[in-house]
Amino acid sequence: MENFKNTFPTLRSCTYLNTAYGGLLHNKLFEYRHAQDLEFLREGSTMRTNHPAFFDEVRSTIAKFTTTIKGDVVLSQNFSLGFRTLLSGMDKNQKILLIDTDYPSINHPVLTNGFRTCFAKCDENLEKNIKIAIQNHRPDILAMSIVNYQNGLLIDLNFIKELKILHPEILIIMDATQFIGTRDFDFDNSGIDILGTSGYKWLLGGYGNGFFLFRKGILDKYTPDLYKENAKTSSYPSGFTNLYSQFEPGHLDLLSFGSLQHSLLYLQTLGLPNIQKKISALTSYAKSQLLRENLLDSAILSRNDHSSIFTIKGDQKSYNFLYKNGIITSQRGSGIRISLHFYNDHEDIDHLIKILKMVS
Repeated sequence: MENFKNTFPTLRSCTYLNTAYGGLLHNKLFEYRHAQDLEFLREGSTMRTNHPAFFDEVRSTIAKFTTTIKGDVVLSQNFSLGFRTLLSGMDKNQKILLIDTDYPSINHPVLTNGFRTCFAKCDENLEKNIKIAIQNHRPDILAMSIVNYQNGLLIDLNFIKELKILHPEILIIMDATQFIGTRDFDFDNSGIDILGTSGYKWLLGGYGNGFFLFRKGILDKYTPDLYKENAKTSSYPSGFTNLYSQFEPGHLDLLSFGSLQHSLLYLQTLGLPNIQKKISALTSYAKSQLLRENLLDSAILSRNDHSSIFTIKGDQKSYNFLYKNGIITSQRGSGIRISLHFYNDHEDIDHLIKILKMVS
């Protein structure tokens, strides 16, 4: 793929290894956002005249990007808000299986909303741990991230498909915020019932946008009767349940969701298979180099497939030293998290290791 330093200006001033925290703004998106602001400046509220049709176009773009032909697409300002909205309409007597070190935006609202819970351990045996937890605890729902935000551990998506066949009664909810945008994905054939994501990381959509996908029939099944009653007097278009109004209250931001759509179209022009190939090559190279320097946790070694997120050994002093030398990372747990997108290259990894060796 091309050299992206002209497309993503941030790359000219630093070594950016932090997409898991926030994706970069690219020139084409900046130009789009600038044009949208100018239109708002000149036209005021009239720029929203056709906003229902515009948001339908955004949903269609999302559906195409994720191969969601049979299911429903719902817009949300971010994953956290959408997930809490989803939980607010669910029966609190249901038991939810969580992953012990999962993203707080998943585990915290489940734990604080009175659901019964059980846990599976996030280690090199994650899939086996989930199987055992299901056998022992018989949960109604599995809620987890596709990619663990701390160590980058990627759940085997074939395992999820098999799990759904073996346990069709379990509702599978997955957070794809650290996954969508890194490889080709077919939601309709994933085995996942509900998938949510924010758009500001790997999708490069900026802040304030995201979406949820519902397998065919799931949106209606999990819409509480009270919502359906309220929908009879709702101003939403025919065919919208009131669960839509819970996810999409008030006026959605044209700029935010337009930015998401614009970046999805940009990623499609690059080609998800090409992006996946580039990230896969970078991930393999990073893993080999980091292993050579003894910087990786042993839990990563036995996994056949891994995301492009790694938490390497390093303390506050190391993190500060990297930052002073223009390498942008995140502190997570007891280490330093790096994350690689298609705009990174082998030289970024080599530079990281070179600077780490300089830490005294």
